[in-house]
Amino acid sequence: MNSHQLYLILRARWSTVVLVMAGCIAFAVLVSLIMHPKYTGKTELVIDAKADPSAGAAGTLGPLLASYVITESEIVASQRVARLVVKMLKLDQDPDFRRRWIKETEGRQEITPWLADLILDRVRVTPTKDSNVISIVVKWPTAQGAADVANAFAQATIDTSIDLKVEPAKQYAAYFDQQAKALRAALDVKRKRLSDFQNANGIVATDDKLDVENARLTELSTELVTIQGLRQDSQSRQREIGANNEALPEVMDSMVIHSLKQDLATAEAKRADIASSLGKNHPDYKSAESQVVDLRNRINQEVDKITASLGTANQVNVRRENEVKMALEAQKKRVLELKHQHDEAADLENDVTTAQRDLDAVTDRLAQSNLESVTQQTNVVQLSRAMPPLKPTSPNWLLNIAVGLFLGAAAGVGAAVFKETRDPLIREESDLTRYAEVPLLARIGMIKQLKLGAI
Repeated sequence: MNSHQLYLILRARWSTVVLVMAGCIAFAVLVSLIMHPKYTGKTELVIDAKADPSAGAAGTLGPLLASYVITESEIVASQRVARLVVKMLKLDQDPDFRRRWIKETEGRQEITPWLADLILDRVRVTPTKDSNVISIVVKWPTAQGAADVANAFAQATIDTSIDLKVEPAKQYAAYFDQQAKALRAALDVKRKRLSDFQNANGIVATDDKLDVENARLTELSTELVTIQGLRQDSQSRQREIGANNEALPEVMDSMVIHSLKQDLATAEAKRADIASSLGKNHPDYKSAESQVVDLRNRINQEVDKITASLGTANQVNVRRENEVKMALEAQKKRVLELKHQHDEAADLENDVTTAQRDLDAVTDRLAQSNLESVTQQTNVVQLSRAMPPLKPTSPNWLLNIAVGLFLGAAAGVGAAVFKETRDPLIREESDLTRYAEVPLLARIGMIKQLKLGAI
């Protein structure tokens, strides 16, 4: 069937097309009359691009803003928000809704989730493209109800956003509080352990005490080296005793012996003079001889004293060396013990420092979580409040009639074609050859009907 044939069919059966169109338009008008009017309430939410300062964040959401807006849109259309709207508007106490609930569920389902699903079917949540604005559109049987439900969804979304941020913060705060208590108890134990160790070992400042003991160890080492040098020197002096005592440096440096030797030289010179002048038997010579012997005895006594003192000095040096060696060994043990105590005290101090650092970190997180758990701020803000619409948005008479007209035209054309297929007529040459199956020999043009008065 070509367009010309369709035109001929429609021209011949125009009454059928008009009748069907009229029926569809009448049906659309009837449906519009039967439909209950519905009002549309609209509100908008805006997502603040800045990060929440109470959460310790800074800057903006940046690339996460798009996904954040989509997430907030899903929160708006969630069952949790819808249930909160039911409680806010007390829809579960509305008699009409309760009758419908009993009729559809027979009371076998809770009314709150049932009403939440019901109102979610009447809500359309749309994130605005390339922006951080979320549109909430509500269709409701009354104008005031449409505005109230839309505004309730906006407020419920804001409250839910706060709850979703506060609830985890409260859980974290409780967890960090427990951890802080445990860490504080552990810190007290480690502090007491360090204090007991310091008291038991008499440690006030381990570093200073260790420095003093190290200095003492160095002094003893230096003293030992000095004493060992003195002991070796005294031993060498002692070994020289007996061969030529008067050649000893101590003897030669003795002022007493030097004076005695001068006196001896004077006495010997005097004795020689007396011997040459008076003779050896003279009493003066005997007296001079006695003086010389006495001086020599005194010199020998002084030399013996010096040599004896050298032996004593060597013994003293040996004894001092042994004492310093013993003091040095004891000091080494003391320093090693102090180093061990210092290392053990340092380990205990490190334990205390680590425990304090862990406690400080947990305390900071606890303070942050406590701050977040009591905050009532959110980055979701209602941009515009829904106002009761003046006119219903449904039914749309023009749209319904236009749809009826379109569907009626399509149905009328279909009905005309259907009737044509059931009762085909000859309307042009191709129909004659197709239905009669005979060749076309001639065509008679249009014959105008003549009036009788013209004959």
